[in-house]
Amino acid sequence: MKLLLNIAGVLSLLLGILGLFLPLLPTTPFLLLASACFARGSDRLHGWLLNHRVFGVYLRNYEAGNGIPLRAKIVASIMMWSSLVVAMVRFEHLGLRITLVLVGCSVSLYLWRYLPTLRTVVR
Repeated sequence: MKLLLNIAGVLSLLLGILGLFLPLLPTTPFLLLASACFARGSDRLHGWLLNHRVFGVYLRNYEAGNGIPLRAKIVASIMMWSSLVVAMVRFEHLGLRITLVLVGCSVSLYLWRYLPTLRTVVR
């Protein structure tokens, strides 16, 4: 089981890194998933990710329950809704459009209502 979690963590980390360069691929959810997989699969990999010079501070703040920065929420919302609108324009199936709106609203609700906003970065 730990091997599968570590493989999923590495794949999530790679997708998160790709998300830095590809505008429609999100970074944050994949990094959070990688951190969760590593937390259960490998203390060494989880520690490495939490101490990473770029990603570490955000992951530590999230895991400590401090939330994510306001800027990250804004960027995530803009990117998510932009992607959803492009998909809704591209696909004319009403059921798919309704599903996309429901998913977008659910994620937005979680992001803005239940996930704390970090006002200052805690190192």
